[in-house]
Amino acid sequence: MLRKYERFLTWETLLFVLLVVIVGINALQTPFYLRLENQINLFQLSIEKIIVALIMTFIIINAEIDLSVASIMGLAACTTSYLWLHKVPMEWCVLGGLLSGVAAGLFNGFMVARVGLPSLVVTLAGMIGFRGLARVLLEDRSVGEFPAWFNNLGQQPILGPFPLALIIFFILLVIAIIILQYSGFGRLVYVIGNNKDVARFSGVKVEQVKMTLYIASGFVAALAGLLYTSRLGAVRGDTALGFELDVITMVLLGGVSIFGGSGSIWGVLLSILIILNLRNGMGLANISGNTQTGVIGVLLILSVFLPNIAREVRNFWNRRMYVHRSHTQTTEDTKGG
Repeated sequence: MLRKYERFLTWETLLFVLLVVIVGINALQTPFYLRLENQINLFQLSIEKIIVALIMTFIIINAEIDLSVASIMGLAACTTSYLWLHKVPMEWCVLGGLLSGVAAGLFNGFMVARVGLPSLVVTLAGMIGFRGLARVLLEDRSVGEFPAWFNNLGQQPILGPFPLALIIFFILLVIAIIILQYSGFGRLVYVIGNNKDVARFSGVKVEQVKMTLYIASGFVAALAGLLYTSRLGAVRGDTALGFELDVITMVLLGGVSIFGGSGSIWGVLLSILIILNLRNGMGLANISGNTQTGVIGVLLILSVFLPNIAREVRNFWNRRMYVHRSHTQTTEDTKGG
């Protein structure tokens, strides 16, 4: 009897139930909530954050952190704008923005993987340093008037009703699922996250994996920064300021352990949907942006504690099942004797 319910006692199940409740409440507020147009708009308003959340999942499962992703987004956007101000063709500006993200990721990876500094310290310094560099590039200016084709990439549908950023998200989501859940590299990410010293003694190239993850993080953050620039059509030095809060909340609420070694893309996807629908619902209820940010902050705190509590509850349940099965087996053996 107990075994029948064991597979439902997961963090993902709880997230799914919570998502259904939030969507149900929102749908009752307006009959237009479940329409495709509103669902696309729901994604579009936070699409850059959820793109970065995919690579952040890899980083945290690997028992590291990257606090600099939002600053890298801003740096890539400001680098692109700086080159555009200096009459560089837009295609080369985009390439320059992406390369700035790769360079930032390479710096983070080198300091963490090769030098051996804590990722919290390195990426906190990067969060400040990359943001400072972005402000130096543009000072107090707001840069806009990009080519129409560039703005259209972020503001117009590309495939049916779907904008480019949403298509990129779904492509990256499929790639992330395949790599993390079904590839050898994904297994290494988990192994290192559980215990990097044991992984190193087992012959795993720990430094190489961490370097790869941080370079990928820099590239994806830069890509998200350019998509954000395209959607808004303008850039300032504070572009994407504070986005790292939402990104990390999405990952931790998805059941990824802050200590590394556990979690899944599926949990993060459910977490993303919960946060997007929650923000949308609060918007429908005319709740202010500051209050929404406060709610996300509370979710960040809960996302650290609740998965651990759920894990303890599941372990307790498993122990009960073990005792129950042992008692049943003993009773059967006694009757048989």
